Amino acid sequence: MIRSKKRVADHGEVFTPAWMVEAMLDLVREETDRIDSRFLEPACGSGNFLVRVLQRKLAAVELRYAGCDFNRKHYALLGLMCIYGIELLEDNIAECRDNLIEIFGEYLNADEADDVIGAARTVLTINLIHGDALAMRTHVGEPIVFSEWGSLGKGKFMRRDFRLDVLTGSSKFSAEDSLFAHLGKHEIFTPIKTYPAMTIRDLAAASDGTPKGAA
Repeated sequence: MIRSKKRVADHGEVFTPAWMVEAMLDLVREETDRIDSRFLEPACGSGNFLVRVLQRKLAAVELRYAGCDFNRKHYALLGLMCIYGIELLEDNIAECRDNLIEIFGEYLNADEADDVIGAARTVLTINLIHGDALAMRTHVGEPIVFSEWGSLGKGKFMRRDFRLDVLTGSSKFSAEDSLFAHLGKHEIFTPIKTYPAMTIRDLAAASDGTPKGAA
């Protein structure tokens, strides 16, 4: 599928059909069925892959936490936190965010007034980036930064920020015979910023994911 001949000529934009998305995700089913596995789509478009990844994660949440609304909400948000995308075209990235929010909201039966939807919008503003994956730069030329999210339990989450270019370059250091092969991951993958623990309400109130009062 294509949107227009001009978009294909300008950007090489094509759309993977649903059956192929399913077949490709089935190849890594153990990961797509794990709530906290991380997925990055470097040319995410309007979210063909990411929507299906989220739906699979939400199915895993339902399987484990159907009997507890608190845990359903907490782990559904964690699953969303583990989805990342980069997209060159602004309208595509906006549509991708909307598509993921729709799936997420329908699963939790939540509307725009619910803090969990506000938190989800904050997360997707951070995780889905309008930029160039090859150049590893945002649309305004800044280095792409991704956040590592994690569950701290009891309704709290952690966040650490990493530069994509540093992560990509550092991954070569651990290669066999590399000068840096002796270094541990904790020495190579150093966050550029670490945030205080935050709740769903904190995230809903902070458009950049930083709780009020945090540095």
